[in-house]
Amino acid sequence: MKITIFGGLLVAALAIASAADAQSRTPVINRTHHRQERRITRDVRHGRITRMQAYHLRRDEARMNRDRRLALADGRMDRPERRHLRREERRIHHAIRRDERVDRVS
Repeated sequence: MKITIFGGLLVAALAIASAADAQSRTPVINRTHHRQERRITRDVRHGRITRMQAYHLRRDEARMNRDRRLALADGRMDRPERRHLRREERRIHHAIRRDERVDRVS
């Protein structure tokens, strides 16, 4: 009897935790962040951008991560917060491309 009650409570706790986590997950933002970090590292390794440019890009990424943590502080991310983060991601993406191209042109 105790095992079934404990098992039921465990399942209920996991269901509540996963429902709360579903509201705060940001898979697209996480994937984009990791992809951009790999691009920055690869571009430095191949000499497409300088270490100083990488420093500035990583600083922008850190700023975006701080904004993301603040957006998730209340447990969920609203549409305006998500829109702001996506806009920041696009800005960083274009900055990486711009830095790659500036070195190729000059």
